[in-house]
Amino acid sequence: MSSFAGRFSGRNAIITGGASGLGLAVARRVRAEGGRVALWDLNANALAAAATDVDATHTVAVDVADAAQVAVATLSSVAALGHVDILICSAGITGATAPVQDFPLDSWYRTIAINLHGVFHCCRAVVPHMLTRGYGRIVNIASVAGKEGNPNASAYSASKAGVIGFTKSLGKELATKGVIANSLTPATFDSPILDQLPPSQVDYMRSRIPMGRLGMVEESAAMVCFMASQECSFTTAATFDTSGGRTTF
Repeated sequence: MSSFAGRFSGRNAIITGGASGLGLAVARRVRAEGGRVALWDLNANALAAAATDVDATHTVAVDVADAAQVAVATLSSVAALGHVDILICSAGITGATAPVQDFPLDSWYRTIAINLHGVFHCCRAVVPHMLTRGYGRIVNIASVAGKEGNPNASAYSASKAGVIGFTKSLGKELATKGVIANSLTPATFDSPILDQLPPSQVDYMRSRIPMGRLGMVEESAAMVCFMASQECSFTTAATFDTSGGRTTF
């Protein structure tokens, strides 16, 4: 468990994809380190269990691909929390595993809608509340696939490359406003999202990691919590990496 007791004392976080995987792991650490959390997720049943797990202040069942739902969720969570200091955009799906010529159109559009449009919707809705207070930390979860591309995962790779570019733009816009925005590019780590992939795809991604293993969700959560903390004060519009040596830039 965290050794940074009190790091998030007085801080409030909205975490999308907060019912499982990295989002839930980050929520656990934020709570353990003194912060309060509002969890957003599309899976209402998992959300209820996660809320009990971390003693969440607020939960919203929301589809981040829907801008109107995100706007309502933002107002609701800000009212429940009192203010918002941290936004972690962790909601995402893998999409289909198929070559481009066979890639299902509905899977392409849905993957881009959740992974990229969802990040835009959440940042667009939450940033004004941070600007009012002159403080904020935004962490958008991208992927090593956004830097290198994974074969047969064109929608996922494109969406995560978009998250990196979007975050670089956002961080520069906010650089003098007290609001820091960075992205994280994890390599594959053990998470429920892997259930969406065939074993051959997981094996391929593992084979690309020089450390020879998948990551652990706690390793990426530790990095996210630094990025979301007050200590991360002179790095913005940047991309942090937890890839076991896979990426070189």
